[in-house]
Amino acid sequence: MDLKFSSVSATPSNPKWNNLISREDELYKKVNDVRSEFERDYDRIIYCNAFRRLKHKTQVFFLPKNDHICTRIEHVNNVDATSYTIAKALGLNTNLTRAISVSHDIGHSPFGHKGESVLNNICLENDLEPFWHERNGLNFVDNIELLTNTNNEEKNLNLTYAVRDGIISHCGEIDENSIKPRTEFINLEKDYKKSNQYLPYTWEGCVVKISDKISYLGRDIEDAISMGILDKNLNELCDLLEVPNNSNLNNTSIIGDLIYDLCNNSSVENGLRFSDKMYEKIKLLKEFNYKYIYLHKCMKPSERYFKLVLTEIFTTLSNCYDGMNTSARLNELKSFYPKAIDSFIKWISCYWNIPTDRTNLKNKIIYDMNNRKDYLRAIITYISGMTDSYAIETYNDIVKY
Repeated sequence: MDLKFSSVSATPSNPKWNNLISREDELYKKVNDVRSEFERDYDRIIYCNAFRRLKHKTQVFFLPKNDHICTRIEHVNNVDATSYTIAKALGLNTNLTRAISVSHDIGHSPFGHKGESVLNNICLENDLEPFWHERNGLNFVDNIELLTNTNNEEKNLNLTYAVRDGIISHCGEIDENSIKPRTEFINLEKDYKKSNQYLPYTWEGCVVKISDKISYLGRDIEDAISMGILDKNLNELCDLLEVPNNSNLNNTSIIGDLIYDLCNNSSVENGLRFSDKMYEKIKLLKEFNYKYIYLHKCMKPSERYFKLVLTEIFTTLSNCYDGMNTSARLNELKSFYPKAIDSFIKWISCYWNIPTDRTNLKNKIIYDMNNRKDYLRAIITYISGMTDSYAIETYNDIVKY
């Protein structure tokens, strides 16, 4: 492969460069720091707690006993590897694709997309803005996640615009077999109203967007085969992939051809694209996955359980609202629900306007306890950061009586 996208890579020669590396606040820098701006972002992401929790969040299959079934953090690493391969082959900035990749799903709720749907329904029932994980991811890196700096101060991640844009722009279906980055430098927090509203601002962000699809298509099939839910449909899958019926189907055999086809058929003029034949195969693969994996009847019982767990946590915490006296109301319940309440108080006290003795906190105050909707939004954000197992532990703490 030639480096045919090198002229539009996210480098200092790119006309967008100053926008790409812009941050909300100036970021401290050590004299001997050898990292680029995007490498610094990568490190800030992998050391934050929200990234660490991805290892215990559902990708497709809930709490699998098989250690080799994909979790959310493994999916993120798969996207990182896929986007790195594509970006390197095309001459794009691999440091940027890596930073976007490891952070792109940081806003996912417990229990995967089904958990996301439950939280969205709760939001709509309480007259809150819809919940979508891309927006939530931007909120986490902008406002929620805290790192301790060299002055022992806890501050927000303060990532570059290019990475923040890649997070909120990564999802949504690719409806046309060609994508190019947008030209507008928009306000990501104010202008983004719904998922997939805009294409990414960089070619690197577009690579991650496509790599996300490439990564989950093959891996979800491999996991479903391991779980035994595709036993009756393997011949149909082999026919779809145009391989012998006795083939050993796995993620590697599926995504390798997709990566090569994308790199071979893409150009700056025509955008990132697959051959027409491969694009049709991708659509058929997606239809297969939805029919035989995501909508399989074995998924239904756990979906009902997810709704029960997340709704009960939200209801218990929301009933504690009492304006600026909410802290006292929460503390009254600690003796009944020590795990559920104590953890929530420690979390929300970093962000609400009720006075705290944590003088090293230098992040923004984002929840006004005079506003009930602010409190409800805080609960949604708190729940969204939970791992599957922690959400279940919290629920069990509430219903133990």
